[in-house]
Amino acid sequence: MWHQEEIRLPAVARGFHLITERVKSALPELARCRVGLLHLQLQHTSASLTLNENADPDVRHDLDAFLRRLVPGDLPYFRHVLEGPDDMPAHVIASLLGTQLTLAVRDGRLTLGTWQGLWLGEHRDHGGPRRLIATLQGDG
Repeated sequence: MWHQEEIRLPAVARGFHLITERVKSALPELARCRVGLLHLQLQHTSASLTLNENADPDVRHDLDAFLRRLVPGDLPYFRHVLEGPDDMPAHVIASLLGTQLTLAVRDGRLTLGTWQGLWLGEHRDHGGPRRLIATLQGDG
């Protein structure tokens, strides 16, 4: 079985946002997959995807705080500044974390660990809506 879906994510504030349930609800085909892989590709270069803590929102806050300090928006050697002071740092963070995830599927479910969830990292102050391409491959 192959299935591909575009998942539209609404604009969110800068920071990390748990999107696990939104992804699962957009893919009812998961239920028919006995064993397979779900590949997620974010179609943007100033946001990211990561798999991390799903229970305590302080983890999302703390990672965002760390990355803002690691890659501040006022670095004097950045030349790409036409789209605003938050754009180049957003590209750097998206490159560090990545814009793709591949997840195992077993018995109709994502095989996430007990405390794992899918995060969208929005690294712009006003990033706008985002698009995610989900490609499911597996046997029913």
